[in-house]
Amino acid sequence: MSLADKRHAIRHLLDERSPADAMAVYFAFYHPDDKTQLYTFPPDSKQADGYVALSRTGIDLFRPLVTLRLPIDDVDAGADLIHQALTPGAAVILNTPERHLPLIQALFDIQSQEHLRLFTLDPRRFEPVINVLVTQESSPNNLPRYVVRPAQTGRTEVAASAALNWYSPYFAEISVHTNPAYRRRGWGRSVVAAMVQYLLDNGRIPLYAAAEQNAASVELARRVGFVDSGVRESMIQATLKPPP
Repeated sequence: MSLADKRHAIRHLLDERSPADAMAVYFAFYHPDDKTQLYTFPPDSKQADGYVALSRTGIDLFRPLVTLRLPIDDVDAGADLIHQALTPGAAVILNTPERHLPLIQALFDIQSQEHLRLFTLDPRRFEPVINVLVTQESSPNNLPRYVVRPAQTGRTEVAASAALNWYSPYFAEISVHTNPAYRRRGWGRSVVAAMVQYLLDNGRIPLYAAAEQNAASVELARRVGFVDSGVRESMIQATLKPPP
């Protein structure tokens, strides 16, 4: 089956308008074709029960990003699908809904695991932030990013930046980094607010993922106008074990 046929076969598994599926939708349907491998279960089915997507991204040059939806209530089929997509010893970065965690933990040697809370913007709570230090640049993925550079110090390093992890027809996920030397100045909020305004102007719903234990990131999201969607997912760095 072609990539287009496989995408058609899994379309019923994902809701393009749901924040819970937004990241999976991007990597299944909109990530560049030449950087995407899609495996379905059953193989070559016109309406699949599950899939695994391998995406080459800027996150890591050597490890693919894995997104997936495994067959419901069929652990053996889920395990077979993962072993169809990956060879034993394969190192991956994997994003998974919480419901798949027990199987993922059984099949992979996990080096790190981050539990994420997904926030979605409430436009009623959003207030633009005017900060003349914020400028727009291009990211390596050719999407915009907003930065603050402390020009008054005579240095050119980035003090704070907001970028897009991915950008689909309905949603886009914002990432933010603030240099520790420049925290507590409101610059992280300023660049995130600038990115939010860009997305609203372009008809996208902004999303923001924060680690459960990162109180500062959660507070920044809330101050900009994001609310907890209730969606929980995990970002995992792991190596596939040999099959039993």
